[in-house]
Amino acid sequence: MNLCAAGIDIGSRSHFVAVPEGTDDQPVREFECFTADLNRLADWLTSCGVTTVAMESTGTYWIPVFEILESRGFEVKLVNAHHVKNVPGRKTDVVDCQWIQRLHTYGLLEGAFRPTEQVCALRAYIRHRMNQVQCAASPIQHMQKALTQMNLLLHNVVTDITGVTGMRIVKAILAGVRDTRVLAELRDKRCKNSVETIAKSLEGNYRPEHLFSLKQAVETYEF
Repeated sequence: MNLCAAGIDIGSRSHFVAVPEGTDDQPVREFECFTADLNRLADWLTSCGVTTVAMESTGTYWIPVFEILESRGFEVKLVNAHHVKNVPGRKTDVVDCQWIQRLHTYGLLEGAFRPTEQVCALRAYIRHRMNQVQCAASPIQHMQKALTQMNLLLHNVVTDITGVTGMRIVKAILAGVRDTRVLAELRDKRCKNSVETIAKSLEGNYRPEHLFSLKQAVETYEF
């Protein structure tokens, strides 16, 4: 099916690459993960007449190899490691890259879907944003902990301490305001609890170490 196929066993420090027997005196070679070595890998595959390459999706280590080979004009297939291992007949003494190369030669490997370059870039930004939003939950917990340690029960009287009312009050506390009435009057008009109730929740012990923790938690959350 694929007479000019190569197989790559992806690693964190180096990659093992197999090309068809007879195309090179040393059909299995090891290349380090540095960019210069990946370019040497591509040059070697070109000199061997390889046109299509298969590799396993190992962590994120495959991405630089995939992108460099694809930019050099190779057809690159990213295959599921379970599919490679589930094909019967594998011998324990066969090098992984040779096994991948053999399966790819026989047309037994199906490549995973890889979107276009623009979609890949957009996906990276969206995933990063999603991770940042998820990470924001941790500093919110740190804010609540610091307030609780000072016995400022703000989370009992406002639905969300990161909402309009909550953040106004927290920032005023960090600015040095200690008058509970003044703090409570920062409430948004849509807040259900009264000024008196909120003021009562803000009576506590404003210890410097907890204020320091609160300040850092707020800055982390806002970032």
